[in-house]
Amino acid sequence: MQTSVIYPGTFDPITNGHLDIIERSALLFPQIIVAVAASPSKKPLFDLQQRIELVKQSTLHLDNVEVIGFSGLLADVIKQYQVKAIIRGVRAVADFEYELQLSHLNRLLTNGVESLFFPPSDRWSYVSSTMIREISLHGGDTRALVPEAVYTALLNKQREV
Repeated sequence: MQTSVIYPGTFDPITNGHLDIIERSALLFPQIIVAVAASPSKKPLFDLQQRIELVKQSTLHLDNVEVIGFSGLLADVIKQYQVKAIIRGVRAVADFEYELQLSHLNRLLTNGVESLFFPPSDRWSYVSSTMIREISLHGGDTRALVPEAVYTALLNKQREV
């Protein structure tokens, strides 16, 4: 039986920091499920299908990565896919405090699934989807911060505005 781990997030959009965590996880685990959350309350820039497609395009080089979309509770997805652990990126102390609360709740809701916290690589420690959206919406260059497919999608969004 393969040990599956899940890396959930809104990924609006996926950044090179997210991709770094996926790549590092893919070296450690035989199967990674990247679960793209609908998160309508966050009012994402890209709709769920677009975000799923951007993550798929960004992870094509990783044979052990599966990309899915979901709405509702992560705990339900974990049960459905028989996931053994949750991968979470933490950039700062504030991230850790929030993620620690989530890990306790997820452990309770899933009968014990653990959360594994990945600090970012130094070069991506300052990158967030929120910052990428802001830079892009103001016409800034995000090429060095996101996968190529995302860069193109952001340019297309700039043209729509």
